[in-house]
Amino acid sequence: MSVGDIVNLMRGGIMQVFILILPVLSAALVIGLIVAIFQATTSIQEQTLTFLPKLIVILVVIALLCGWMFSEMREYAVNLFRMIPNLAR
Repeated sequence: MSVGDIVNLMRGGIMQVFILILPVLSAALVIGLIVAIFQATTSIQEQTLTFLPKLIVILVVIALLCGWMFSEMREYAVNLFRMIPNLAR
């Protein structure tokens, strides 16, 4: 197993994490921006106001995409296990 193989494995793992977390972070970013604009226009400066909408949106996105996320993680794990004989050489 060479250094290039290790780098490719690490790069693949990091990219998989980014792919899986992107929809959740995007939804949190959008709802945070909407709540921030609402707070700025109404002069409500309550710090806890942003927490509940973000939590609800994140849970909804995870609930909607959990099947896709699981299949992506399963596919990546299966590919890793298939590569084990090649990496042992």
